[in-house]
Amino acid sequence: MSVDALFRPFELKSLKLKNRIVMAPMTRSFSPGGVATKEVADYYARRAEAEVGLIVSEGTGVARGASLNDPNVPRFHGDAELAAWKQVIDAVHAKGGVMAPQLWHVGAARSQSGWVAPGPVDSPSGLSKPGKKFTEPMSDEDVADTIAAFAQAAADAKRLGFDAVELHGAHGYLIDQFFWDGTNERTDAFGGPSLPERANFAAEILKAVRKAVGEDYPVIIRLSQWKQQDYAVKLAHTPKEMEAWLSPLADAGADIFHCSQRRFWEPEFEGSDLNFAGWAKKLTGKPTVTVGSVGLSGEFIAAFGGESSEPASIDGLLERLERDEFDLVGVGRALIVDPEWARKVHEGRFADLKPFHREALGTLV
Repeated sequence: MSVDALFRPFELKSLKLKNRIVMAPMTRSFSPGGVATKEVADYYARRAEAEVGLIVSEGTGVARGASLNDPNVPRFHGDAELAAWKQVIDAVHAKGGVMAPQLWHVGAARSQSGWVAPGPVDSPSGLSKPGKKFTEPMSDEDVADTIAAFAQAAADAKRLGFDAVELHGAHGYLIDQFFWDGTNERTDAFGGPSLPERANFAAEILKAVRKAVGEDYPVIIRLSQWKQQDYAVKLAHTPKEMEAWLSPLADAGADIFHCSQRRFWEPEFEGSDLNFAGWAKKLTGKPTVTVGSVGLSGEFIAAFGGESSEPASIDGLLERLERDEFDLVGVGRALIVDPEWARKVHEGRFADLKPFHREALGTLV
């Protein structure tokens, strides 16, 4: 198929993209002590130079002591850290690129290395997963300080020259722990039996971020149904439930929904071929990003477990994009192994695309 649909320009507010390709946020852990290096800047700049439309950074920690569970993931607060991010965005802009940092708080997600963060763990109800006590619930002050930390990071992103900002509200991390009834047992304004009630935390962050950056600055939020704690979880079981979840977020300031699936081609609800991004756009009218194993044969959780993935056809993706089921396409592992992926696709050089192997996570190419 023609790849023209993938290379149409996209504009929203102050965001102007030359094509529909988004480099998906992927944790790389190459920032010692939380400070991004020149190698990190060069890593993103190579993708910008090779026609990626929008780069979303790896998750970056907001100013809470335990916002991260890995000492080599970058932070988005502190003089040295923000100076390093200024070098990153300047390098990306020098190559003609457009970039958003992803603002992150892992909540009660456990460290894979055993590293202990220098601060109390934040979580809605002290649970790392349903029934698993991990810490104490966040106090009202903790909640307020966390909302303020996201807003400050967004303001810093705009001040440094980033073109947009993304909030990480997916995959069982802090914002998502508030969405999920399995980890949110609160009975105050940030909990309750319904999904819209549990979405209040995310909505308040969005309102604070919007106030910090102004109306014309694009704000993206990444969401998922699945959780790292339970891949089979669904927050919304019907379109009506999804609308009740997403509409308050749109009203609070979300401009784009970044809809994470393990496999983008899987329908979200029975009776329709629309995937998560397709339904989010239909229900809210907002632009959406689809993501999940784009351009590769195997899905990413299995890949990180050691399963290799070969380059795969994107014809089905292009058909959906031509129908405007979604607006933007997140590409993850294919861009880890090959900074030239977007350019190769644009030039029809599909035979030159590279497979993904887990060993690729050990280097920045």
